[in-house]
Amino acid sequence: MKPIWIVDDDQSIRFVLEKALAREQFSTRSFSNPRDVLAALDDDEPQVLVSDIRMPGGSGIDLLDKVKARLPGLPVIIMTAYSDLDSAVSAFQGGAFEYLPKPFDLTRAVELIRRAVEESLREEVRDPHGAEMPEMLGQAPAMQDVFRAIGRLSQSNVTVLITGESGSGKELVARALHKHSPRGDAGSNGPFIAINTAAIPKDLLESELFGHERGAFTGAQTMRRGRFEQADGGTLFLDEIGDMPFDLQTRLLRVLSDGQFYRVGGHQPLKANVRVIAATHQNLEQRVREGAFREDLFHRLNVIRLRLPALRERREDIPTLTRFFLAKSAKELGVEAKRITDSAVERLMAFDFPGNVRQLENICHWLTVMAPAQVIEPKDLPPELTAGEAVRQAAPSPAAGESPAAAPAAMPAPVQHGAQPLAAPALPTMAGSSGGWLLDLQREARRLLESGDPEVWETLTRQFEGQLIHTALEITRGRRIEAAHKLGIGRNTITRKIQELGLDD
Repeated sequence: MKPIWIVDDDQSIRFVLEKALAREQFSTRSFSNPRDVLAALDDDEPQVLVSDIRMPGGSGIDLLDKVKARLPGLPVIIMTAYSDLDSAVSAFQGGAFEYLPKPFDLTRAVELIRRAVEESLREEVRDPHGAEMPEMLGQAPAMQDVFRAIGRLSQSNVTVLITGESGSGKELVARALHKHSPRGDAGSNGPFIAINTAAIPKDLLESELFGHERGAFTGAQTMRRGRFEQADGGTLFLDEIGDMPFDLQTRLLRVLSDGQFYRVGGHQPLKANVRVIAATHQNLEQRVREGAFREDLFHRLNVIRLRLPALRERREDIPTLTRFFLAKSAKELGVEAKRITDSAVERLMAFDFPGNVRQLENICHWLTVMAPAQVIEPKDLPPELTAGEAVRQAAPSPAAGESPAAAPAAMPAPVQHGAQPLAAPALPTMAGSSGGWLLDLQREARRLLESGDPEVWETLTRQFEGQLIHTALEITRGRRIEAAHKLGIGRNTITRKIQELGLDD
């Protein structure tokens, strides 16, 4: 292993660090000014650089910039007796591994240097000339199935329906299907046009899809081509198709059937050679049974169905995705990519990610901006990942002589494919609740599930949220902002929930 370089004009600091690191079996090399460090870099390089920030003959920040230009992956720890905001910001903007204010605890300093060494060694075993990340990532079997399906579908322009939870990457799959489709009519050499049918008001969606003639409605001062015309010779991606208004479903079915459509206010039929790829997070069969989605349109779209797995179903991909998104965020922000420890990655892998890949990407963007050091530790993760751990740590242990079953139940281990099914875990009861409300919930959930009720989740969630908000408003005598504060939600959230749940009535 290469030595640790110490740069400080104070001989006592150099001496103390040299002795402390020698006791930990680390070799060192010391310098009293930045000029000598830069000269030494011509023939040698350190494993870690520890530098003071203010020295005669140059500053540690300038040295950091010059060293990083030569050795981008080198961990640099900046020390200073001037614990001011400007110094800290400058250090981190320059890509410092950590900022260590003086006077520092020697044990803490050595531990910090040890972490920097570990990170440096970890970086060395990675390929420094790593290939550019592919358009989609995933080594999990479920993702490999998706890749294989994309490969098979690359030979045709058949209509595809992509299903999967919000944030799971449905548009990425649609773009991959377009990119790898055959060249020619409605192929990869044509445009890829995407539209989220749930994000556009019903009054405007028809015009967005099919275009409009001049004067077709108030404000239509010019003729406008719709998305079908724009996608001619390529692919039209209809995201969240399950939310399309019923009357527009009829028009879409007609286009898919005969390839003809009319602009709003138009009388001349138009044709567009378009491959349609649709996506939804909803259960379309259920929507059909409810009468909210046309059955004939469902069968027209459901030629080939491609299910995209949720991120919790492909946890083994989280380390690769995390490092990719950290690098991507750093590139977008123009800063050095942060690194993440194995323990922090393990914490990410234990999280269920209700927002899927999109949520992981947002977390990596947050970490790039907010994590205090260049190396991300578990304690640096955002609150939604650390709150659950805090609750678990605060949970009381069973008292002496108390049955373990009386303690809060642990999360059940997932059932492995091919294994004997495990017994359903008992729901924990809330400490101090005389009636055991979670047991009541369990009984009600079982009743609804066994009765075949298709809206179990929706029914129980509405009841739960409604009771919470009703009770909070009762306590605050109808003051919504105060109720929201007590519940730990935002003012806009409580207003929206009151409207959705009909609590205004």
